[in-house]
Amino acid sequence: MIDGTDTATAPENVVIIGSGPAAWTAAVYAARANLHPLVFEGEPSREMIPGGQLMWTTDIDNYPGFEEGIDGQTLMARMKTQAERFGTRVIGENIASVDFSQRPFVLRPSWSAPITTHAVIVATGARAIWLDVPNEARLAQSGGGVSACAVCDGALPFFRNKVLAVVGGGDSAMEEATYLTKFASEVVIIHRRDAFRASKVMIERALKNPKIRVLWNSTVTEVLGGDEITGLKLKDTVTGAASELTVGGLFVAIGHTPNTAFLDGQLAATPGGYLVTPTPWRTATNIAGVFAAGDVMDEYYRQAITSAGTGCMAALEAERWLAEEGLESEAPASNGAA
Repeated sequence: MIDGTDTATAPENVVIIGSGPAAWTAAVYAARANLHPLVFEGEPSREMIPGGQLMWTTDIDNYPGFEEGIDGQTLMARMKTQAERFGTRVIGENIASVDFSQRPFVLRPSWSAPITTHAVIVATGARAIWLDVPNEARLAQSGGGVSACAVCDGALPFFRNKVLAVVGGGDSAMEEATYLTKFASEVVIIHRRDAFRASKVMIERALKNPKIRVLWNSTVTEVLGGDEITGLKLKDTVTGAASELTVGGLFVAIGHTPNTAFLDGQLAATPGGYLVTPTPWRTATNIAGVFAAGDVMDEYYRQAITSAGTGCMAALEAERWLAEEGLESEAPASNGAA
């Protein structure tokens, strides 16, 4: 009995929450181990869509195996198809809340009946914090020169030998600006204050680079351009004066937010909200049977290939944990999955 609702199905072996590289890799490994995984891939929203941040990426040149590159939507579709090939079941809903205080664990989807499961892999990723100014989202989604990941996109031919702007004042902004100097003719850091909050060593490294200059006390009010970015409208935070800056690319580096609100604090996390795995190089969380994979537990690398790697790790750990606990069942439960 779950909150007065009698579930007609046996507990799942493992439920995977998410639909990015970590989730689909975990599903492939779990399915091949005959765990009959069930994936809740999420629902489209203004900020996130099933498939994660790669669904906003038009060209991926650094994922192994695709010598000519691949777009993010195609990569995610192929990963999903591969997981389904081995019997992974998929439900297009969010998990609205969880209860890890009882066993089996209870998961409550957005509108379907609650389900129970012995193990959970949380692979819900993180979402970039955007400026929320005109044309930003449109050009980010269309590959028109707006990005939230310099390491992912900076080496693309689109950005080479152009003036590129980086918005932010923390370590990530300094790191992205320095990285972009490998490809740009100039990198302009735009910061709303008159001092960076980044670490001293990162600031020194950026400011000593001859390709980097800084626009202090400035904010972006609009991204200019039709099919491709042509410039930025700026506002001086001290005087209020408006100006324009011609650029060939914009990289927003003001942070990421892990998608963990639905967990309601039941798993240990960093002050920034990233899930903590107590043992280094493991994906087990502070609650036995719950594992974390991908950007939801990685605030350092945040790459598709590292996310996929942790998805593999989480599935292997879940398989071993279920075996040790004697909880693995032979056949999948029926929960209305496709």
